[in-house]
Amino acid sequence: MTGEPLIPPRTRELLVEAAGQKGLCGAALGVVTANGQRETLVLGSAAREPERLPLEADFWWDLASLTKPLFTAREVLRAAEEGLLDLDDPLGAHLPDLAWMQDTPLKSRTLRQLLTHTAGLPAWAPLYTWGDAATIRARVLQEPWPLTPPGEVRYSDLGYILLGHVLERVRGVPLRDFRLDPGLTFGPDPAHTVATERCPWRGRVLRGETHDENAFALGGAAGHAGLFGTLAGVLAQAERLLRGGWLSPAAQAAALRPQVMGRSLVFVTAQPEWSGGSLAGPGAFGHTGFTGTGLWVDPERGLAWTLLTNRVHPSRQGSLDIQGLRRAVGNTLLAGRA
Repeated sequence: MTGEPLIPPRTRELLVEAAGQKGLCGAALGVVTANGQRETLVLGSAAREPERLPLEADFWWDLASLTKPLFTAREVLRAAEEGLLDLDDPLGAHLPDLAWMQDTPLKSRTLRQLLTHTAGLPAWAPLYTWGDAATIRARVLQEPWPLTPPGEVRYSDLGYILLGHVLERVRGVPLRDFRLDPGLTFGPDPAHTVATERCPWRGRVLRGETHDENAFALGGAAGHAGLFGTLAGVLAQAERLLRGGWLSPAAQAAALRPQVMGRSLVFVTAQPEWSGGSLAGPGAFGHTGFTGTGLWVDPERGLAWTLLTNRVHPSRQGSLDIQGLRRAVGNTLLAGRA
């Protein structure tokens, strides 16, 4: 509605309450419209331990699984744009050393299936306990992963780790050396980074190093996690998804086209109990990250937003209902829009 704030008073109240009574350390909210109007809100702290640190608007946030859509899936589609791969290529075509001397259907599972989490791979494994980065990388390719039949959505970090391997093979450079948009990085300045967890494995509060143990053990940049972003950087991604220009028109259309129940090629689509709230339009989509991050786009309402929090600071065992907060923020943002 013309003349009214993009961030309503009720949305502000919810975030102030979360950062006060409900224990959330810090939050940054950015909202943008289809005509480019934007508004941001930053509140709380960047860290509480080992000492309190004020949160500033240009600080870096550990985006966790937002790495999947904002980096890995986007780079796979860019490689398709350049003819370096096709989404229906079998995994074995790009990783010929995969499951060497083994008979496994994983070799024939496609890049599309990995992108949509329908390749049948397990969700997770404690790769960080396997050894150094080189050992982990080699073993990921040779591990006899138990597979379910393809087609059913089975969210998998392992699938995106393999997609990261594919990207490195087709580009010939490590993920850390890929060119990134302003406001995205794999190597943030720790002094200007929001803290995440007091990590039991590493024995310290994490700032400027990826929270995800497996991504950290792989060198800090992996297909499933490792990306950091500023509020402005993530909001710019949301704006390009809303207004166009995130990829070529054909590739962006492919990225947003429904593939399986509840998922497009890259994002989670609006559905019951969706993180973006129940007032979102049927064409809305988004993605979240374990550290407390998220990005959502509602094309029908002409609105996109990102909510970045460090809900895992100082521990992932906190009592905050992050999904409830995400839905409440989405619903209050959308309530005043036609």
